[in-house]
Amino acid sequence: MLTKAYIPYRGYYSTPFVRWQGSLANEHAIVLGAATSRRFFDSKGWDPAMIEYVLVGSTVYQQQWFYSGPWAAGMMGAHQVPGVLITQACSTSAFTLFQAGMGVETGTYDNSWCLLADRCSNGPHAIWPNPNGPGGKVVAEDWFLDNVNKDPWAGDAMIQTAENVSRECGITREQCDALTVRRYEQYQDALANDREFQKRYMFPVEVQLSKKKSITVEADEGVTATTREGLVGLRPVLPDGVHTFGAQTFPADGNCGVSVTTREKARELSADPKLEVRIVSFGYARAKKAHMAAAVAPSAQMALDKAGIKVADVGAVKTHNPFAANDLAMAKVLGLDVNSMNNYGSSLIYGHPQAPTGARLIIEGIEELAKKGGGYLLFSGCAAGDTAASVVIKVG
Repeated sequence: MLTKAYIPYRGYYSTPFVRWQGSLANEHAIVLGAATSRRFFDSKGWDPAMIEYVLVGSTVYQQQWFYSGPWAAGMMGAHQVPGVLITQACSTSAFTLFQAGMGVETGTYDNSWCLLADRCSNGPHAIWPNPNGPGGKVVAEDWFLDNVNKDPWAGDAMIQTAENVSRECGITREQCDALTVRRYEQYQDALANDREFQKRYMFPVEVQLSKKKSITVEADEGVTATTREGLVGLRPVLPDGVHTFGAQTFPADGNCGVSVTTREKARELSADPKLEVRIVSFGYARAKKAHMAAAVAPSAQMALDKAGIKVADVGAVKTHNPFAANDLAMAKVLGLDVNSMNNYGSSLIYGHPQAPTGARLIIEGIEELAKKGGGYLLFSGCAAGDTAASVVIKVG
């Protein structure tokens, strides 16, 4: 359990998420993320020099990614501090925030900034030397798609892992379709009253198209309207599977930023000093081969146990749900109401830019609890390699 790591209320942002090959397709994820963080600091009147350490969470290689941490720190105006790169697929946000919290907890630093930035669009195509191949023919890898489509340890594509868990848990096509419609309805709640909920945390991103022209992206792009009738007409992605393309997420682009600091500094930076946001605990798990979605529930239980609370004590649950079966399996194991999880949106509906996904979900959970007057937030999500990570945060 952590006792000293706090997030200033509204000391965070998420850009809109944009379906891949959209408005952010040609933007360098780290450069764009640092520029957006710098603009966010300016909007708050924050001096970047106050930052003592920068943690960059990123998963899709960009040019000069090698320098991500200190480079991002310099670009956002924190020239004097070092930075580190953290990468672990879909659990990158959870681990980055926990690592930042550990730094504060141990007194390593008092004020850190977490930048979560990825671009799934136009991913790199790697060429690996292969001297023993026929004629020395190289080995080629599509950095993003090849890894989504095959786990080198378990041997299956990610969607196959979801189908494996669905069979074990008795999850049906009808349940997946119904939950997808429910998640879309929850996302619509975030758009009500001219996107009132999203505007609590969403920060526009600026894209420079040329020397004379730039655009501002203020809202999510690429979300597909979802109806029960529309889903029924889709074929399963895999033969005899329960997931269609409508019941799984899609790659996207975007970034998030989160301040993790001491209680005193959080009060100073908070939009409401009376509202405290504390990182409480972290949990992790690994399921058996090719059963990625099954890891979410035990990771969540570990985080709850370390926080000293039960699932009934939780006021909001947010999950990274690349497949509808993820939420159905987790709810079944933990005894959750699957229809009450992921209020105001989830990655199933607005897309998955990898590293920023968990951060946006956590931010949405904080804002949901702020509207309710406080409580415990549980965030959980699966990640590559049949793993999962979870975080408990206390608001209020």
